[in-house]
Amino acid sequence: MNEHRPEPVLRVEGLDAYYGLSHVLFGVSLEALPGEVVALLGRNGAGKSTTLKSIMGLLPPWSGRVIFRGEDITGWPPHRVSRRGVGFVPEDRRIFVDLTVRENLEVGRRPPPDGDAGWTHETICEFFPILAERRDQKAGTLSGGEQQMLTIARTLMGNPEILLLDEPSEGLAPVVVRALLDRLLALKARGQTILLSEQNLRFAMKVADRAYVLEQGQVRYHGTIADLARDAQVRQTYLLV
Repeated sequence: MNEHRPEPVLRVEGLDAYYGLSHVLFGVSLEALPGEVVALLGRNGAGKSTTLKSIMGLLPPWSGRVIFRGEDITGWPPHRVSRRGVGFVPEDRRIFVDLTVRENLEVGRRPPPDGDAGWTHETICEFFPILAERRDQKAGTLSGGEQQMLTIARTLMGNPEILLLDEPSEGLAPVVVRALLDRLLALKARGQTILLSEQNLRFAMKVADRAYVLEQGQVRYHGTIADLARDAQVRQTYLLV
């Protein structure tokens, strides 16, 4: 065992979850180390979004544990999980369409931990120049890609230690996906820990360090992105690519 291996920012142990009487997660375990981008891959309905929702407290797990920075946060309400340092970007974005870009960002503002500089309106606008251009525009008038950038930016304003991204490239035009990838790579370069749920394998492979492949609510494969790129059988069996 590597003595110098850092403690995970997030560790999920044996999660089981239900929607009503439907058993949807079966013993899901994963972890994300500081500064890692970890991809949750799988076809539609594999359990990726459910895993993120269980971590976030939106769907409290039936069994298993969610450990964040060494603390058991299993089943905490979402607002408490968020305040502890877990940022969640949902697939449906959920921006405030009648508020301006600036006002949406202010809604997400929360001071950084331990007196760090953290994200501010100014640094967000430097990082997402398109949002600086649109700062006084109603969020509902933004394009889909701009709304996705705004949702990520609003979450970053909470200065999370880990960012949970649910299908961020879904429904976006290729040119917008490339711009989003560029911003995620820049976040990675800043040391932001990210857990990324994606169907788009090509997108995930360009940013992730490791991957967990889900099928029918179970982890079927875990390895580095480089290993997954070499394993055609796993890709064909579980990802159809």
